[in-house]
Amino acid sequence: MERGGRAALALGLLLLLLGALLALREPAPGPARGEARGGGGVQKTFRALLAAGREQQQRQEEGEEDPPAAPVRRGIFWSRELEARVPPGFAAEEAAAWRAAARGARVASLERGGCGRSSNRLARLSDGSRACVRYGVSPEQIQGEALSYHLAGLLGMQQRLPPMALALVEARGRQWEPVREELRGSHWAEGAVVSLTRWVDNLTAVVAPAPWGGGRPRALAAGELGGLPAAQLVELVQWSDLILFDYLTANFDRLASNLFSLQWDPRVMRRATSNLLRAPDGGLVFMDNEAGLVHGYRLLATWDPYNEPLLRSVCVFREGTARRLAELHRRRNAAAELRRRYRAREPLWARLGFLSERQAELLQARVDFVHRHIAQCRAQAAAL
Repeated sequence: MERGGRAALALGLLLLLLGALLALREPAPGPARGEARGGGGVQKTFRALLAAGREQQQRQEEGEEDPPAAPVRRGIFWSRELEARVPPGFAAEEAAAWRAAARGARVASLERGGCGRSSNRLARLSDGSRACVRYGVSPEQIQGEALSYHLAGLLGMQQRLPPMALALVEARGRQWEPVREELRGSHWAEGAVVSLTRWVDNLTAVVAPAPWGGGRPRALAAGELGGLPAAQLVELVQWSDLILFDYLTANFDRLASNLFSLQWDPRVMRRATSNLLRAPDGGLVFMDNEAGLVHGYRLLATWDPYNEPLLRSVCVFREGTARRLAELHRRRNAAAELRRRYRAREPLWARLGFLSERQAELLQARVDFVHRHIAQCRAQAAAL
């Protein structure tokens, strides 16, 4: 009896399998094209699956991709899945190659407009690429631009900043000889150090998202992220880095300046954020950082009432950023590491010098402050 039962069961399973194969080869006609009825339900055919794939691709292109199941891990860190969706920005190898090429290229032409202040110029280089040439009102602005760029590298954020190199203005030098006449009209001082920043096409303006767009900063914490679409979460990952970066450098010429303007312009936060643009792939580009570190550290009393609340509004971070800050806090060597990196990657670093002893202390103090803030966010998340 036991053997007979097993044989009957095997025969039944074989018949069911044959029936299923026949049903797949000859689907019964139904009222909707691309669907087959059977077994009491609607089964998607290959045509329907293709259509679903096209629909998903269209949602991704339109920024409507399904959000990850859990955008935050361990209470305060963006999920790895979400970080993987952030546009890559300027790859380290690509940026290094551009800097080397820009230093060796000749300046074929200089044009006014497109690069901020009237003293700046848009340069076309001999290799066909373009760069913004920034001539600071004072050398400390070019110094701040260069040091901010290399601090971003120390923090693992440099992919968000356009590649930048320093250049020495020499009208009779090889690099500037083709534009000697234009230099005369620029009123640039002979021997001045300027910055060359890679020109990026098709950038668009960025309006601050919800946590900061209403004026007074609101909390960006794990509990505030439910239901947000993937595209918005990806942008918030980048904003969390931006706000930490601007606090560390005391850069007032971005979101802080917009907040400052609220006192006479209540709609300013609904307009474009200063010195922040978006690339076609959705990646944020942290532009024009010359207010950072040197100039910004002289004006802390004016601008920390804006930069500090912005920092305190962020309680979700990239884990890599938090890890690097923890190491700089533990070793208490933020300025020393920045100096080492700056000297290794910028041949003209000595022309502008480095941070003063007081500025180096301020950098470390701000690293320590951000590290403590992250620890407080961790404790708050653990208490929930």
